[in-house]
Amino acid sequence: MLQNVGFPGLMMILVVVLIIFGPSKLPELGRAVGRTLHEFKTSAKELVSDTREDVTDNKS
Repeated sequence: MLQNVGFPGLMMILVVVLIIFGPSKLPELGRAVGRTLHEFKTSAKELVSDTREDVTDNKS
């Protein structure tokens, strides 16, 4: 679904977000999205490592 969004589509989304939130809120919004993605990646890595540990423990 998202692979069909090209450069013009991304620019349109950026303009709409800029109109809705205004230029003063964009850095704050970007930081929040960045923190959320970082936490998600960290949690996913922990989940994968826990699953690998469980699998190796069961093989022994």
